Amino acid sequence: MTNQQPAYPIYRGLQKPLIFKSFRGKYIYWGLGSMLAGLISAMLLSSILNLVWGLGSMTVILTIGLGYTAYRQQHGPKNRFSGILIMPTQPLRHDA
Repeated sequence: MTNQQPAYPIYRGLQKPLIFKSFRGKYIYWGLGSMLAGLISAMLLSSILNLVWGLGSMTVILTIGLGYTAYRQQHGPKNRFSGILIMPTQPLRHDA
C-alpha cells in the first residue's frame, strides 16, 4: 500500500487573459485611458466654458475611445498579410 496524496491543480486558468466588461488584456488599459481622457476633458471644459460643453466632450471622447478600443480588440493587434510567401529551401549564401 502506497501513501500517495491526490494532486489537485491549484492555479488553473492563469494562462487566460484578464477580462473586464468584454475587454481583454491590454485593451482594459486602453478603455480605462479613454474613460479618464473623457472625464478630464469634461472637468476642464465644464470649468472653462460651461457644463454642456463638458458633457458633450466627455460623450464624444468616450464614444470614440471605447469604440476604437473595441474595434482594435475585435480585429487583433497583428497585421494580416494576404499575399503569398515563398520560403527558400536552402539558406541564402552571401559570398563576396
